[in-house]
Amino acid sequence: MNKPQVAIIMGSDSDLPVMKDAAEILDLFGISYETTIVSAHRTPKRMFDFATHAREKGIRVIIA
Repeated sequence: MNKPQVAIIMGSDSDLPVMKDAAEILDLFGISYETTIVSAHRTPKRMFDFATHAREKGIRVIIA
């Protein structure tokens, strides 16, 4: 599988139904992505670290 270009992030797994449509569109266009659950409220350092290092991982777009 290709290195993800897009990150779909959400605050909890209850957001998955909302973000499912974004994932389906990316699949349709053959764009690689990763989904991550990280709460900016409960784990702000983890969210900061994710955003800070996204480009290094090859992420070009973040959908939140």
